[in-house]
Amino acid sequence: MEIALKIVLIVFSLGLIAVVLLQKGKSAGLSGAITGGAEHLFGKQKARGLDLFLQRLTIAFAVGFFVLALVVSYFVEK
Repeated sequence: MEIALKIVLIVFSLGLIAVVLLQKGKSAGLSGAITGGAEHLFGKQKARGLDLFLQRLTIAFAVGFFVLALVVSYFVEK
């Protein structure tokens, strides 16, 4: 059971790393700061669905990672 939980924890950690790296930053330096206001004012809806999906997937992976880390630590101590 302990080995299976550790494998699932590794899968969650790799998934969390991948999802975080797939997200684009909120601003890309100075150019992002300058154009960010224009995009907000005029709207940029092309990649909004993908960004929202990646945000929710990040939350799911993070919650799963922390819960699994607690469960694995509980079983390791016994």
